Amino acid sequence: MSPTCSQRLLADGFGRIAENLPAIVDGLSVDDLLWRPYDRANSIAWTLWHIGRMEDAQIAPLAGTDEVWARDGWVERFGLPYRPRAMGYGQTAEEVGAFRLEDPTLLTGYYEAVHAATLDLVESLSEEDLARVIDERWDPPVTTAVRLVSIVDDAAQHIGQAAYVKGLLGLR
Repeated sequence: MSPTCSQRLLADGFGRIAENLPAIVDGLSVDDLLWRPYDRANSIAWTLWHIGRMEDAQIAPLAGTDEVWARDGWVERFGLPYRPRAMGYGQTAEEVGAFRLEDPTLLTGYYEAVHAATLDLVESLSEEDLARVIDERWDPPVTTAVRLVSIVDDAAQHIGQAAYVKGLLGLR
């Protein structure tokens, strides 16, 4: 069965994140990835980790699966000083500053695994699934399609932020 137009559009949007994330990491040292333009700013590494975490945490319930973060051992591999379900929302500047990374391939590997789970979900969704209301707390209520577009939008904004900080590296 060939993908629907909706599936192709969603896969393309998520695919752009999957292309841009490793391009930002490429050529950067661990120090570059952890650098913050000022003490209350987010580092590139933290921002890219947050992209994966927020996507993973929202895709898993839609797919009816566990988060890749815990299921596949990424929480242990990263070894962050956060609670296991942390994803960056509401973290203080001090918590962001506590983010550490020894191996940049953790960022790209984790996002690749999340992206694969996202594409599995997207490929499984019918038009009826996409129209299903999943959150009635909003006006209008949020459908699966709206949630997926929101995830792409949030990730795209964060990719832009990380790219901007990468551009600032030459000015430090």
